[in-house]
Amino acid sequence: MANAKTRERVANGCADFLDSDLFKALCEPVRIEIVRLLIARGRSDLSEIAAELPQDSSVISRHLAVLDRAGLVRRIKSGRHVYCELDGPEIVARLEEIVEALKRAVPFCCPGSSQTEAARPNARPRRREAL
Repeated sequence: MANAKTRERVANGCADFLDSDLFKALCEPVRIEIVRLLIARGRSDLSEIAAELPQDSSVISRHLAVLDRAGLVRRIKSGRHVYCELDGPEIVARLEEIVEALKRAVPFCCPGSSQTEAARPNARPRRREAL
């Protein structure tokens, strides 16, 4: 069993990434829709993105700035146009960091159903739902 200081350190590490710009950027439905549009269309001009959404282009620009600060989107200025695209390698790297942090935390906080069910021999096994 882990001591209280170790558990606290692990909890703080999880809180750091859960409170990160990445998750803050993805908690807004409009930004999720922008990400969806960029996945579907690839590099797009700000005006093309704004044309697909009910918000004013200045609002979309602010949402794109949040996504940019979070490392999800790259903004490329070309003359009067601002093009945006997802930064795939950065997104994957950030998500891999989160997965690794969670792997380190699991033994201390949430061992999962296999250990829980082993402790309860009469428990019915849980079914996993397909994605």
